[in-house]
Amino acid sequence: MKAGVKLPDVTFKTRVRDEAVGGPNPFRWEDKTTADYFAGKRVVLFSLPGAFTPTCSTYQLPGFEKGFADFQAEGIDAIYCMSVNDSFVMNKWAESQNLENVNVIPDGSGEFTRKMGMLVAKDNLGFGARSWRYAAIVNDGVVEAWFEEPGLCDNHGEDPYGVSSPENLMKHLQAAKETAAA
Repeated sequence: MKAGVKLPDVTFKTRVRDEAVGGPNPFRWEDKTTADYFAGKRVVLFSLPGAFTPTCSTYQLPGFEKGFADFQAEGIDAIYCMSVNDSFVMNKWAESQNLENVNVIPDGSGEFTRKMGMLVAKDNLGFGARSWRYAAIVNDGVVEAWFEEPGLCDNHGEDPYGVSSPENLMKHLQAAKETAAA
């Protein structure tokens, strides 16, 4: 993946809260497309190996959540967290993280991640197929800037983190703004 590439067209199976459903689980299925999330917006998309995992839950997701206002000040309309997890898992993770600013996208079947070239085997951890950790700045469905952790491969022995961090994306946005102003 690289800058200038259009995101793949995918339909995501999501669960959205609907009080009309009633009962203890008032959610209904709603299909959302790549266009629903990305058309006409400048967003940060970051993808990670799994909901509830240590680095994702301790650093990456909370960092984007806390930094949302700063990203907005740099021209970002939304921040999306994607993982190869189903909507039930992603919704519970968002709830457990008290998310108010970052929206989660469930790539339950891994179709989007596969089409992005980022689907890897994590059988060494008992995860199965998951996303390699990356982030992107996406403008109207086209990758503006790409941030991929080093070492992309199946069953990697480590979980590299730094290139796709909120701090690194913020540095990029600020440098790009300074360059444009010069």
